[in-house]
Amino acid sequence: MNDLSVSTYRLVISCPDQVGIVAKVTQFIAEQGGSLMEANNHTDIDKGWFFIRCVINAQTLNCDLATFRERFASIASDYQMKWYIRDSEVKQKVVLLASHASHCLADLLHRWHSGELDCDIPCVVSNHENLRSMVEWHGIPFHYVPVDKNDKAPAFAKMEEIIQRHDADTIVLARYMQIIPPSLCDRYAGRLINIHHSFLPSFIGANPYQKAFERGVKLIGATSHYVTQDLDEGPIIEQDVVRVNHRHGKDELVRLGKDVEKSVLSRALRNHLEDRVIVLGNKTVVFD
Repeated sequence: MNDLSVSTYRLVISCPDQVGIVAKVTQFIAEQGGSLMEANNHTDIDKGWFFIRCVINAQTLNCDLATFRERFASIASDYQMKWYIRDSEVKQKVVLLASHASHCLADLLHRWHSGELDCDIPCVVSNHENLRSMVEWHGIPFHYVPVDKNDKAPAFAKMEEIIQRHDADTIVLARYMQIIPPSLCDRYAGRLINIHHSFLPSFIGANPYQKAFERGVKLIGATSHYVTQDLDEGPIIEQDVVRVNHRHGKDELVRLGKDVEKSVLSRALRNHLEDRVIVLGNKTVVFD
C-alpha cells in the first residue's frame, strides 16, 4: 500500500558519514517544494556509513521525478551517495519461485490477493506441478520447470529466461529448494529474497529441522535474507523464533516452524517493497 494512502516518492540514500547530510538532503527537498511525510536515518559508527530514507508527498513537489533526479545528482556526487528515488504508485514485479511445499507461497498469494502486499506477481515458477491449481486460481500464470539433478543448467536457463521475460524487479524463493546459480545471484543482487527454515547462522543448508531436533534446541526459527553465491549467508532482512521443548517431535517442529517461516518471509518482502532495507556489505539496515 502507498504510504498513508497518499502518492509518495521514497528517497533512499547510503553514503560515507559526515556532518551536514541530513540538512543538505532536507533543504534540497524543501527547495523543490517537497513536504516530508517520514524521515529515518542511522549511522553505522564502526563502518563510518550513513543511511537515510525519506518519504516525500509527491503532490507538493514543483518538479517531476526525472527533474528531481537530475537536480539531486550533483549533491549525490558531492557526498559519494548510493541512492535511488522510487514512485510508490509504481508497483514492483515480484516473481515467486517454489518447490513442493505450499505454505509460504499460499501465504504470499493470500496477502497479495487481499492487498496487503503492494506489488504485481506476473508469474510463479516451480520445479513441481502440485502448486499449479492454487496459483492459477489466483489468476497468475504458472510455469513448470523441472530440474534434472544430473544437469541443472537447462532448467536454470529456462527459469532465467522466464524471469527476464516478465521483467521481474524482485524474485522471492518461497521454499524453492534448489541452489540458485551464480549468474542469477549476481544479476539480482539485493533483489533475490529467500526464506530459510532456521535461525541463521544455525543449521545452514538442508534438513535444519532434523538437525534442530537432534541437537535438542529450545528455540527454532526462520530467517529471510538476500541470496548470494554463499549458501544461506546473504544479508539478513528478518528473523523470528518460537520456543520448543523436549516434548516436541520433529513433525511438531516442522508444524511450528512453518508459521514462523510465513510471517518472516512476508515481513521481509513487505519491508523490501517499501524500500525500508539498505544493504551494507553482509548486513542490512531495516527502517521501521
